[in-house]
Amino acid sequence: MAATTTTILLLLVAATAASAADLSVYHNVHPPSPSPLESIIALARADDARLLFLSSKAASSSGGVTSAPVASGQTPPSYVVRAGLGTPVQQLLLALDTSADATWSHCAPCDTCPAGSRFIPASSSSYASLPCASDWCPLFDGQPCPASQDASAPLPTCAFSKPFADTAFQASLGSDTLRLGKDAIASYAFGCVGAVTGPTTNLPKQGLLGLGRGPMSLLSQTGSRYNGVFSYCLPSYRSYYFSGSLRLGAAGQPRNVRYTPLLTNPHRPSLYYVNVTGLSVGRALVKAPAGSFAFDPSTGAGTVIDSGTVITRWTAPVYAALRDEFRRQVAAPSGYTSLGAFDTCFNTDEVAAGGAPPVTLHMGGGVDLTLPMENTLIHSSATPLACLAMAEAPQNVNSVVNVVANLQQQNVRVVVDVAGSRVGFAREPCN
Repeated sequence: MAATTTTILLLLVAATAASAADLSVYHNVHPPSPSPLESIIALARADDARLLFLSSKAASSSGGVTSAPVASGQTPPSYVVRAGLGTPVQQLLLALDTSADATWSHCAPCDTCPAGSRFIPASSSSYASLPCASDWCPLFDGQPCPASQDASAPLPTCAFSKPFADTAFQASLGSDTLRLGKDAIASYAFGCVGAVTGPTTNLPKQGLLGLGRGPMSLLSQTGSRYNGVFSYCLPSYRSYYFSGSLRLGAAGQPRNVRYTPLLTNPHRPSLYYVNVTGLSVGRALVKAPAGSFAFDPSTGAGTVIDSGTVITRWTAPVYAALRDEFRRQVAAPSGYTSLGAFDTCFNTDEVAAGGAPPVTLHMGGGVDLTLPMENTLIHSSATPLACLAMAEAPQNVNSVVNVVANLQQQNVRVVVDVAGSRVGFAREPCN
């Protein structure tokens, strides 16, 4: 992983910033795999913990306000952006996460953090520790101030601890100048990780940028600067230069975007729910049971757009109907085999060229998102084998949540407009 980080850093240094609010997005698959199928199977092994996080209901905090935990149960998102923290600026690669609110970085000193670059608060003249009495502290689930605090003594720094996949981290709350492209965001509140308990394999190596829609997120902390609008275009894992883009603010967003309404789950207010009404395979509407796509905040049912999950997961009845229709149309003579999370793999030599049908997601507002074929079917370069690039939600998670994942979003511009309560899609070659 150290070699991967070094390579990404070298490419980032060579990259030219497009504009103040237009940042390059890089994937962590390097070198680009000659066999995408095997790479995605390996990446998707980490999806279960991610899906557990997305499908769990957050517990109510004090005051009756509900919020998602900071990075609880997540695994490393597959995409990173270059950001700067502090004065003078310290460069970091932060994982791009649309389902997390809080931004955090590994900070020095930290003997148990992953190897790699760490933010050094002591080297930043603009860094400030935030005390336990800060308004930010309860939002980060920080420890309350001690009841017996000496009035003449300084308040302790807000400290919090969070689980993350198969590990946990301990952090202190601070603020500093966050730099994204040419934009400098003063007094940005973030977690400064000082200790990690457990393995660090599933932690982002340098930190995470929270792009959810809760009070700690980038959109909330920047207010009118970006007016609650951002978009991203994720490059394919196969792309050599592996660079897409994160665009902040309404300016420069494409005009050919088709928007569908955003839905709000009060139990998980950070997540981007959309109203998927059905699926098609080719020209055939998938015959999913009635109510299979219904949005229900009380159970968490519905469909989430997420940048951190690798492959799209559908609830059992939806996936069964999708898979059966896909198999019916492909009609592979030798049948289908399973490989990793995929259960619809077939011999491409036995299927006529162009025999695999496209998959379309139908959403509220009349939006029909037909996935590019490379987002629907993954090929092995070693054998004449291809697999339907979607799967059933694992049995150990809340099985009512559908998750549209990053593999299916590649080379699609996803525009999130929180202020307008909508999310849009437009085809775009991000590679």
